[in-house]
Amino acid sequence: MGFWHVLWPTGLFSNAAVVTAFRIGSAVAVVNAVVGVFVVIRGQAFSGHALGDVGATGAAGAYLAGITALWGFLAAGFSSGMAIESLGHRVRERDVATGVVLAFMLGLSALFLYLISALTETSGAPIAILFGSLFTVAPGMTGYVLGLSLSALLLLGIIFRPLLFSSVTPDVARVRGVSPRLVGLLFMVSLVVAVEESALVVGALLSTALLIGPAAIATKLSRQPLTSMALAMAIGVFTTWLGIILAYDSFLWPPLNRGWPISFFITSLMLLSYLTVQIASGRQRRSNAATALTDFGNLSTEREAWW
Repeated sequence: MGFWHVLWPTGLFSNAAVVTAFRIGSAVAVVNAVVGVFVVIRGQAFSGHALGDVGATGAAGAYLAGITALWGFLAAGFSSGMAIESLGHRVRERDVATGVVLAFMLGLSALFLYLISALTETSGAPIAILFGSLFTVAPGMTGYVLGLSLSALLLLGIIFRPLLFSSVTPDVARVRGVSPRLVGLLFMVSLVVAVEESALVVGALLSTALLIGPAAIATKLSRQPLTSMALAMAIGVFTTWLGIILAYDSFLWPPLNRGWPISFFITSLMLLSYLTVQIASGRQRRSNAATALTDFGNLSTEREAWW
């Protein structure tokens, strides 16, 4: 009885905040899974992490201005993302540009968070911005999140082939008439939407959990881009749902009986999933290597017998 209560707590779907969390969390998990596969292929994990961090600057500024945090996340993400992609065309240049932009935005974020603490009486805003607070997102934001997610996925669908081509072989793509810079800028739009929406679920500091985790696991299970995306979506949505259920149930847990953060459950589940796949793939590689050695030994024995 207790086990099933954890998996399906009483009154789960009668709570409006939980229903909103499921809807927004599902949309965010799907768009992050699809974008995340390209992030892994293109080696842009650092850029994704930086966009999450700079999003905190925009969210803190939006809080000071009395605006919804999502618009602040997106404003900071788009401005920083375009700057990163414009300043760095190659991987090394992009990492340097990312570091420069990130340093400035983090300094600005520190100022805004200080002003929130000094000028307002609430102490929960910085925690919500940095570590997420999905249960407090207004139901009216669901439509905006769904619209942004669909727009990002539609953009990815339009540029899918040139994006995949320029991600795998950028020099060859350039010769074939594909502009890696233009494709990179368009991809950055989808990346910003994915990361900044993820900040609503797990916070600015952990926003890449849904971006990198499912994609990293999926690309280990399959080398086919479309299959990897499907696997990443399934992993991301399942992890988000289970994280929401555990966070809801944790309101009955010690020590405070006030609920544990959703971000803790999602990131923990993601780590466990990644380690499981890593261990399984390691065992598979060792098994293949042992089979190859056995086959080689059998072949050598046969040759010796023949001679």
